[in-house]
Amino acid sequence: MQQAPEAMTLKVIAHIHTAFPTKFGIPRQSGLVEELRGEIIFTPEYRNPDALRGLEDFSHIWLVWQFSGAVRDNWSPTVRPPRLGGNTRVGVFATRSPFRPNPLGLSSVKLEAIEQRPDVGPVLIVRGADLMDATPIYDIKPYIPYADCHPDAAEGFTGQTRTHHLEVSCPEALWQTVPEADRAALQGVLASDPRPSYQHDPQRVYGMEFAGLEVHFTVDGAQLTVRDITLL
Repeated sequence: MQQAPEAMTLKVIAHIHTAFPTKFGIPRQSGLVEELRGEIIFTPEYRNPDALRGLEDFSHIWLVWQFSGAVRDNWSPTVRPPRLGGNTRVGVFATRSPFRPNPLGLSSVKLEAIEQRPDVGPVLIVRGADLMDATPIYDIKPYIPYADCHPDAAEGFTGQTRTHHLEVSCPEALWQTVPEADRAALQGVLASDPRPSYQHDPQRVYGMEFAGLEVHFTVDGAQLTVRDITLL
């Protein structure tokens, strides 16, 4: 039997464009903020509509992508998940941490539409992505409910953090500076608590870039208060 090679080269087939130019504020899992919109644009070699034939019949897809903001030359067998306070170590393969032997991410997103554009070919419009803007994508696969959904699956340590949400307060005058199409998504991102979980200083002002805006906020207990929103 011929032995498989120990290494392989992956080709970037597409990039996704989202509201997050930096890592801060990105939801920690896909689908947590369904209002978040993303556009997947294929690289020139893969702009063939035939490659997507039949994909329109699926409501959700899997994205295999690179943690492009966390590429390292080394790795650690244990990591500290943010939702466990940043101090408890667990095995890297028991987490979805970006600091892995191979910096690959896996996300399930809703496929809202497939658009044909004369300048870039087919474009996938998705919702609920947890990816930074311009993230390279290596593969796209259909989400198959009967095979991919396991309602009775054990959730491990994630069960204790799954329902963590904040109440969001924002002065109406500031809220009106946010484009209407982005308000629900921004609301969802803030409610999901963008902070590192080990930071609890109610006086600290956090800044987050989102869809061409810089949003400043504080968090006191379960209350997040927007302090300022400015154009970048």
